[in-house]
Amino acid sequence: MRTPELDTIDQKILEELQADARIPMTTLAMKVGLSRHAVTHRIDRLEAQKIIAGYTIRLKEKSPAKSLVRAIMMVYRKDRMRGADVTTAIGKIPEVTYCAILSGEFDLMVHIEAESQERISEIWSFIAQLPGVEDTRTAFQLSTPTDRRTR
Repeated sequence: MRTPELDTIDQKILEELQADARIPMTTLAMKVGLSRHAVTHRIDRLEAQKIIAGYTIRLKEKSPAKSLVRAIMMVYRKDRMRGADVTTAIGKIPEVTYCAILSGEFDLMVHIEAESQERISEIWSFIAQLPGVEDTRTAFQLSTPTDRRTR
């Protein structure tokens, strides 16, 4: 199925909904210059076309004293990802929030959110010792100037 072209009003509606999915229809209508009924019709169409796939909530960030330590680990496998043993083991680590198979130099990108640097070090040690893992590179996240992901 071909994805329909979005006009500038559809794009503006999507931007506003991504910023605040609970925006009142009258406010959204004023921001995009249409009637409330026209905006509702466009949103219904975008949902039917699966351009809007759903709505979610974002939780308030934890206070700095309780904030999580975040790291990204790049994993290189000896066998270039033949078999799922490493990904299965990584998937069982509760602090792993995201794991992607990559093309290029590294085979996996693993996002980790833990209570401490020590816990990330333990996870690194576990992953580095898995059979088939040849090398890893880990970087701690310092700040988040932009985050468009839904949480």
